[in-house]
Amino acid sequence: MISFSEITKNELARVIDSRQCCWLAELAALVKMNGSIQISDQQFSLSIITGNAAVARKMIVLFKNSFKIQAKVMVRRKVRLKKNNIYLVRLPAQYPVEKTLNTLGMWDFETRLLNTKVKAALLAKECCRRAYLRGLFLASGSVNNPVATYHLEITTESVEYAAEIEQLMKKMGLSAKTSIRPKRYVVYLKESDQIVKCLNITGAHTALLNFENRRIYKGVRNQVNRLVNFETANLNKTVNAAVRQLNNINYIADTIGLNQLPPAIKELAELRLEHPEIGLKELGALMNPSLGKSGVNHQMRKLEQIAGDLVK
Repeated sequence: MISFSEITKNELARVIDSRQCCWLAELAALVKMNGSIQISDQQFSLSIITGNAAVARKMIVLFKNSFKIQAKVMVRRKVRLKKNNIYLVRLPAQYPVEKTLNTLGMWDFETRLLNTKVKAALLAKECCRRAYLRGLFLASGSVNNPVATYHLEITTESVEYAAEIEQLMKKMGLSAKTSIRPKRYVVYLKESDQIVKCLNITGAHTALLNFENRRIYKGVRNQVNRLVNFETANLNKTVNAAVRQLNNINYIADTIGLNQLPPAIKELAELRLEHPEIGLKELGALMNPSLGKSGVNHQMRKLEQIAGDLVK
């Protein structure tokens, strides 16, 4: 069964912005997160790995739109666990890989070294920050099915990059936090409202609606459970009180007899024996003259005290 994360990624993979600056921002996130460089005979080639076919197709579109480059795709199969397909989007050495990386803010021609920080110019516009966040999620993000728990995360192996991602998300109004796992740094959101906002920012509007529907269903179910538990607790309390009252009345009847009770208490005791299932309010309404719930409760305490004295 396809996960909620995969459904969300499939939707985001179909989102193609109309501006080149956004193509570059999204592609930069995908390459920086999942890309690797190979060097052979002083020539560079670039490979980006993904486990999602729709994301692989999107990268091909982004490379073609941004650089007029026709990227290659290789499909491999995992040999462990679920044995899913792995898609390798590749720019062979005959393409200007260094120039492409420089445009994406990852290569410095002067030092001939990779840049570790995100290029500020790529994130100058709001639309580009949205695209970059979408690329991060497509590359290394996941979101739980809201029926279970609320959790959205983006993982990276770099503590510095995790800090940059967290700051980017905070700049976009998301209360992101970072946790450490073995060999991984996880930037995450826990509140459902924040996850909804993040899905909206990245453009996953259908996933957002599904998330909201399931969140509402979960909320209603939890509220119903709370009400049922509350009613059950009240019912148990009422039943236990009625059983205790009946035991007191029967004990008095077996020892001194109900005729020895004051008239009002005797009437209440006899009504309780006739109607063991009703509450105090309904019991008081049957008396002549009628009593309120607090009055009936007061008389029941007197009955309990009489029974207790007899036991002593």
